[in-house]
Amino acid sequence: MAVAVYIALVAVFATLAYRFINWVWLRPKLLDRCLRDQGLTGSSYRFLFGDLKDQRRMNHEAKAKPISLSSDIVPRLLSYVDQHIKKYGENSFTWMGPVPRVFILELDLIREVFNRIGEFHKPPTHPIVRLLAAGLASYDDEKWAKHRKLLNPAFHLQKLKNMVPAFNLCTSEMLSKWETLFSEDGSCELDVWPDLQDLARDVISRTAFGSSFEEGRRIFELQKEIVSILVQIAVLFYIPGYRFLPTKLNRRIKEMDKEVQATLRGIIAKKENAMKAGTAVSDDLLGILIESNLNEMKEHKNDKSVGMTTEEVIQECKLFYLAGQETTAVLLAWTMIMLSQHKEWQARAREEVQQVFGDEEPHMEGLNQLKILNMILHEVLRLYPPVTILDRATHKETKLGDLILPAGVRVSVPVLLVHHDSKIWGEDAKEFKPERFADGVANASKGQVPFMPFSWGPRICIGMNFSFLEAKVALAMILQRFLFELSPTYTHAPCSIITIQPQHGAQLVLFKN
Repeated sequence: MAVAVYIALVAVFATLAYRFINWVWLRPKLLDRCLRDQGLTGSSYRFLFGDLKDQRRMNHEAKAKPISLSSDIVPRLLSYVDQHIKKYGENSFTWMGPVPRVFILELDLIREVFNRIGEFHKPPTHPIVRLLAAGLASYDDEKWAKHRKLLNPAFHLQKLKNMVPAFNLCTSEMLSKWETLFSEDGSCELDVWPDLQDLARDVISRTAFGSSFEEGRRIFELQKEIVSILVQIAVLFYIPGYRFLPTKLNRRIKEMDKEVQATLRGIIAKKENAMKAGTAVSDDLLGILIESNLNEMKEHKNDKSVGMTTEEVIQECKLFYLAGQETTAVLLAWTMIMLSQHKEWQARAREEVQQVFGDEEPHMEGLNQLKILNMILHEVLRLYPPVTILDRATHKETKLGDLILPAGVRVSVPVLLVHHDSKIWGEDAKEFKPERFADGVANASKGQVPFMPFSWGPRICIGMNFSFLEAKVALAMILQRFLFELSPTYTHAPCSIITIQPQHGAQLVLFKN
């Protein structure tokens, strides 16, 4: 009996040992040979961490010093990727731990990657990162299709139109706060970045949950702290079993996630009970989602498999909070910075806003007439897309162009490089020129599918129109009341923390209009 147990234990240990060796060495070496045999070049695989340590070091060095307003932002934001592609060429790969990462910059291939969503999935998310937010953005195949269908009604154009008054109210509160800061000479200097973050968070709280910003403030604070911890420990994710270690940071992340979930569970329960009692409107994002979910289950005779569980609704809410405020806040910040630098465009946008609205609050009909502001926002999204890279992964052997990619390969589209590519956008690709969008996005460049600030294809960001509309309202109201320019204290230092943010804030000088 003892011998049999001993043999069984040895067999289990041998199996686990082989799986580990295969994961960290044998399979990466096999994938490396497969990619090189097809003409791809790249760095050599290094045990467990691959190129992660080099990437972390180079990105840290790039963030250590600011740049001038006229400098190329690519080397600062994509330091490692930029140098890697310069060294190995566009058809190359690097290593994210034991996973090869193939860079795709050809527009035809980019289109295929984003269109063939059944073959190119979202990369597996580390369990610790999933605590921050999962939801629609991390799902594939049937689960993605189900959640997208249930979420679509919340982002319908008519529903967004109904949210414009909430956008107006939140922006008005921020601008009233700014007006109290003016000195006797009619000017004030402030860092607008924290206020723009608060604005975007307030909008999400009101439009997604029908609650005030105060009720959601704790969730925002916790998510922000979780992000900062994830940035610190990212390089450790590839250590087997790391997430189970009772480290101080791991324990803190799990504590914060429990608090976020408890808060959201309370908001959801309160909303569901009020809707059942007929005492709540369902025109906020959560209400529309709950209604869509209930209707879907009723249509299928209360088959819960076709709807979302409470846990899944919580994940979508976490994603609302995180993505909803991040993308809009950075879009507003970079637009104000760009218009401070390019005052002729600020003047043109202000004149257009005055012609359309005068002193009235923005409304949907007028927002659709803001052609110049539309061009400006598109150009800012081109120069400063919310994320620098979009990743997909193969889950089976997949043909892409002339390449045969094995399962387990990550495919990366460096959005920032594509958006700044002079072969696509012309020699002035790195310059702020909103006029390139005068005839629409489709006619703005020399190629197809080069503009993808919110991704592209069937999986294009469901909140794109929400974010764009919110930014239009906020900027229109800012231009109605203020002129603004860069403060002498402003330091240009774009950095990537999930989204492209101003590392040292956005210090501006405001003047009453």
